[in-house]
Amino acid sequence: MIAAPKLAALAVVIRGEEVLLVRRRNEPDAGLWGFPGGHVDLGESALDAAVRELREETGVHARPERYLTTVDVILRDGDGRVRFHFLLAAVLCRYCSGEPMARDDVSEAGWRPVEHVLSGQVACSRNVDDVLKIALKS
Repeated sequence: MIAAPKLAALAVVIRGEEVLLVRRRNEPDAGLWGFPGGHVDLGESALDAAVRELREETGVHARPERYLTTVDVILRDGDGRVRFHFLLAAVLCRYCSGEPMARDDVSEAGWRPVEHVLSGQVACSRNVDDVLKIALKS
């Protein structure tokens, strides 16, 4: 049983016409592509958590620039009980160095064409396209 929502940060990294995505190994959204990210530690800003999680999951180094938006993720079981509840802070990050390699809790990591994500050619978690559109307008 979930006692309280969890705060997590997403690293949104765009390089040219590509966006860095990872394929989740664990629930929620196992097997789907999304932005690198994870829990914000006590005393850590979501900006710092985004680049830490990016490095841990992909080996890519980036600099946090600003918050883009927040996303509520609330998933319920068949009886209506909450299985997962996250508030995700999407952080625009400027790519610095490194080539993505799957690490930590992801099964794949790589640059994907922005157009493929926006057109649905990449099987992504909910809201990935919406967050990407916000990032592209920034």
